[in-house]
Amino acid sequence: QVQLVESGGDLVQPGGSLRLSCAASGIILSINAMGWYRQAPGKQRELVATLTSGGTITYPDSVKGRFTISGDFAKNTVYLQMNSLKPEDTAVYYCNAEAWVLGPTGRYTRDYWGQGTQVTVSS
Repeated sequence: QVQLVESGGDLVQPGGSLRLSCAASGIILSINAMGWYRQAPGKQRELVATLTSGGTITYPDSVKGRFTISGDFAKNTVYLQMNSLKPEDTAVYYCNAEAWVLGPTGRYTRDYWGQGTQVTVSS
């Protein structure tokens, strides 16, 4: 069983900063990629940032230049530094990991999700 636990969500004023953390635990053989997604009320879940084991990073235009993803896959952790926060960044932020795990018939990859951490940007 693999679990992802996020932390760092909070209420912050516009222009402020937050750092989110996510740690994966369980029997993980290796991680292909980790990332962050967010879901605002009434909206679909959307990509915020992803980081692959090869170092490829992806951001949508909405956060490019303001958010920075980093990680240590040897420790199964990923971080999201969020600067210049805007009210439209308000959402529940979810950590995601694509990991190789061991099943009854061998190794396979699976997506895992955390429970989410609330980020609210408001004055």
